[in-house]
Amino acid sequence: MNNLLDSVAFIIGTTLMYATPLIYTALGGVISENSGVVNIGLEGMMTVGAFVGATVGYFTGNPWLAFLAAGVAGAFLALFHAIASVSFAADQVVSGIAINFLGPGLALFFSRLFFEGATMTKPIPLTAKIPRPLNGLFPQNSILDQIFNQYATVYLAFLLVFIVWFVLYKTKFGLRVRAVGEHPKAADSLGVNVYKIRYIAVLLSGVFAGFGGAAMSIAVVSNFRPTLISGQGFIALAAMIFGKWKPQGAMWASLLFGAAQGLIVYLGSTGIQIPSQLLAMLPYVITLIILMSFVGKAVAPASVGIPYEKGER
Repeated sequence: MNNLLDSVAFIIGTTLMYATPLIYTALGGVISENSGVVNIGLEGMMTVGAFVGATVGYFTGNPWLAFLAAGVAGAFLALFHAIASVSFAADQVVSGIAINFLGPGLALFFSRLFFEGATMTKPIPLTAKIPRPLNGLFPQNSILDQIFNQYATVYLAFLLVFIVWFVLYKTKFGLRVRAVGEHPKAADSLGVNVYKIRYIAVLLSGVFAGFGGAAMSIAVVSNFRPTLISGQGFIALAAMIFGKWKPQGAMWASLLFGAAQGLIVYLGSTGIQIPSQLLAMLPYVITLIILMSFVGKAVAPASVGIPYEKGER
């Protein structure tokens, strides 16, 4: 019985750790797409955030400064997406795809520049990683310790889910975000600056995606490497869709995908003879199955993906 409980606790703890980067990034998608701007570029923003977080963490030794720097880096990349899709009414999907190429390219370029030609950053010392606020509170390796002895980014992610939900559904700003995502012309006629709201939403999505990348590079692991993100941004995008463009829905979907990763780690640790390639495929297979099963039932904001030009009839 204890072995079963320990296994369940291990899977839950690992789920929380791996779901956290997805929660941050999916929240970014929720904010952007509720304003009417499709953000396919979450993967690229997440990659840049992971690199900047690991680099700043290595050189400064301050994990929270690294975490904030990752958010700023994600916002910087999101600015290009906002300029293209909001100011110039470019195709938002094409712009997002370009961001997904630009992000990893910038990360590799600066990695070679700062780390003597290496494509990965040097490891961050354990003392410079994001702290675990409940470390030592429970007996070591106990069930409660395996579940709740998480990095601070895990708890911050759940707090941000509530904050984003509150802002979107309980504040004037959130009402304006949803209004420009549903009917920008009507919002404009009431004096809402559609361009301004969409710019803010896209930049915030970059900040959250940057946080998601940093949650990988300075918490889950201790450095950046080219394959660190590889698909996590797209899984976060799927979590946002599965969660019906709502913060709480995106959180639950992210936990589901995190559970798939936790199960992979658990099966790998048991010594069961399952091909590693098959295990690596599992999160993406689950993503496809969920999208095929539920995407038709999810209703996006009415004007998402449609460029808005003031004065257009």
